Amino acid sequence: MDPRHNALRRTLDADTPAFGVLDNTYSPAAVEVVGELGFDFVWIDLEHGGPSPWDADALEDLLRAAELTDTELLVRIPEANPAMIRKALDAGVRNVFLSRVESADEVRIAVEAANFEYAGSPGRRGLGGPRSARYGLADDYVGTEDAEILLGVTIETAEAVENIDEILSVPELGFAFLGPNDFSVAYGAPGDLADPEVQAAVEAVHDAALAHDVTLGGLTFGMEDAVEKVESGYRLLHVGSTLGALTKTFDGWHDRYEDATR
Repeated sequence: MDPRHNALRRTLDADTPAFGVLDNTYSPAAVEVVGELGFDFVWIDLEHGGPSPWDADALEDLLRAAELTDTELLVRIPEANPAMIRKALDAGVRNVFLSRVESADEVRIAVEAANFEYAGSPGRRGLGGPRSARYGLADDYVGTEDAEILLGVTIETAEAVENIDEILSVPELGFAFLGPNDFSVAYGAPGDLADPEVQAAVEAVHDAALAHDVTLGGLTFGMEDAVEKVESGYRLLHVGSTLGALTKTFDGWHDRYEDATR
C-alpha cells in the first residue's frame, strides 16, 4: 500500500498560500463540505472545544471526511504534550498545531516526539502499526513518515514573543501561527487587536518568521485582509469558521422577516 502524502506540507514547501476554515462544529459532514469547496485545510481546534484530544475515534471520523475530499486536517492540541502528539499522529493526523508554546525547549521536545529521526539522531515517535501506518500495510512507513508530518506552534503570549528567535531556530519547525486575540489578553487589552503592544508583538513575530524562513500563519478578516497578508508573507491563512458562517447567514433573520412583511 502506498505511503500517505501531506498535500498541505507540499503546498507550503512550494511557498504557495494555503487557505483553510475552522470547523467548530466538529462534524465530519462539515469537514467534507469544506473539502468539497476546495480549501487546503480544515482547522480542528481541540484547545477551546470539541472532543477530548485523546479521543482517537473522533479524530479518525474527521480524518476520513478530509481524506474523502482531498483536504488536510490541521489539528490544534491544547498543550505541547509528547504523548498527545504521538496519539494524534498515530490516529492519522499529519498536521499538528501546538497551543501556547513559550520556549524553544518545548518545541524541540514536541518535534522530537513527532519524528522517528530528528537532527541526525533517533527521534521519540513510537513505532507500531496504527492507522497512520495503514494498520501496518503502508509501504516504507518509517522511511517516508517524517517527511509527511508538519508540526507548528501558536505564538500567543508575551513570553513566546520574548523567545521568538530561539523558538523559530528549532530544526523542523513547520510553521508559526500568530494568535492576536491571546496577545490582547497577554498585553492587558482583551479584545483590542489595535492596541499598540499587540500590534508590536504581531509585527515582531511576523518579521522574525520571515527572517528565519519559517512559514507564517494567521487569521484573516475579509478578502482585502487576506490579500494583504499573502503579500506581506503569510502562507497559512484561516479565512473563517463554520459556526461563523452560520451566524452571519442567520443572525437577524427574524428582524429581516418582520421588515419584509410590514
